[in-house]
Amino acid sequence: MRKRVAILGSTGSIGTQALEVIAANPDRFEVVALAAGGSNPALLAQQAIEFDVPLVAVARASAAEDVQLALYAEAQKHGYAHGDHRVPRLLAGPAAATQVARTECDVVLNGMAGADGLLPTLAALDAGVTLALANKESLIIGGELVTGAAKPGQLVPVDSEHSALAQAMRGERREDVRRLIVTASGGPFRGRTRAELADVTPEQAMAHPTWDMGPVITINSATLINKGLEVIEANLLFDIGFDRIDVVVHPTSIVHSMVEFTDGATMVQASPPDMKLPIALGLSWPDRVPAAAAGCDWTRPATWEFFPLDNEAFPAVMLARRAGTFGRTGPAVLNAANEVCVRAFVDSDLDFLGIVDLVGAVLEEHLADPDVARQEMTLEGVLDADAWARTRAAELVEQR
Repeated sequence: MRKRVAILGSTGSIGTQALEVIAANPDRFEVVALAAGGSNPALLAQQAIEFDVPLVAVARASAAEDVQLALYAEAQKHGYAHGDHRVPRLLAGPAAATQVARTECDVVLNGMAGADGLLPTLAALDAGVTLALANKESLIIGGELVTGAAKPGQLVPVDSEHSALAQAMRGERREDVRRLIVTASGGPFRGRTRAELADVTPEQAMAHPTWDMGPVITINSATLINKGLEVIEANLLFDIGFDRIDVVVHPTSIVHSMVEFTDGATMVQASPPDMKLPIALGLSWPDRVPAAAAGCDWTRPATWEFFPLDNEAFPAVMLARRAGTFGRTGPAVLNAANEVCVRAFVDSDLDFLGIVDLVGAVLEEHLADPDVARQEMTLEGVLDADAWARTRAAELVEQR
């Protein structure tokens, strides 16, 4: 029986690769809904018609007309006039992705970018379907709201690092885990000192040596804030303390993460850097999809190198640990401020080092508020903290 899949963020990197996995395995998967921001109507229409999807959603209501026209144009190419293809129902507006997350399906793949993925994540969990989560921000900012809503086995990580950790711990007892080791490529500036990062340009930050990702994730990888967010994500997914989660730099990204056990054994998940493997596993969990991605070529010489993280040049991981250890709305503030600062850097309104510096300033201001420590974790509180952090970060960018 085929699994019915709804994809949020279908025109992004995760969404397009997920559709490639599904196209290669039509006997395993069926696409029942797609959601996207609306910036690429032609691609969204092409996906919808190719996979005969009955429901499509766009976040920007202003893009609805363009998407509708693109759907009709694409359907015409595929025999719509002869009844060979249907035009899907179209939803539009900020709540459209959340509606798609509640549609009747077996798996929701949340490949959205940023904090906008939180409400769809909660909706999918509430609907009781498997949530293949590539939108790490929704887990990080939602924290216990997300983990508390997830039933055992319902939340499946799609980030390659957390997929690796989940694979390494399958069949193992949690009490036998000594620590988690999350690997980082080091980004394009591995080995540079803080002083050498002062004049980094957006173009240089976008030149990731290993992965082909969207602009926000790529720049997050350059500052290593992405790795800090992944440390928080690992803490929430596997309920292991921050003092037992380490980060090591592994430039070739062959080892995606490791689990060290109390007897000294370390389980390693290794494969060439290809997101199709964790995506396929997320869609089919706990089953594997044959030939989802190429394996390592063990007939050729290979060397695995690991280096300690330079916290002085890249303090983002320490900053994330502080936010995660504080908990509550700390991670939401960290993420929101970072999204604003990354956008300012891309627009040349902020220097590279200023990204993490200003994120740290916003976070410290938030944590210093005595009312924050007394607040209970609520959805309203998370959204308020997110909005405050964005406003405050924008103010600091303007001042700088």
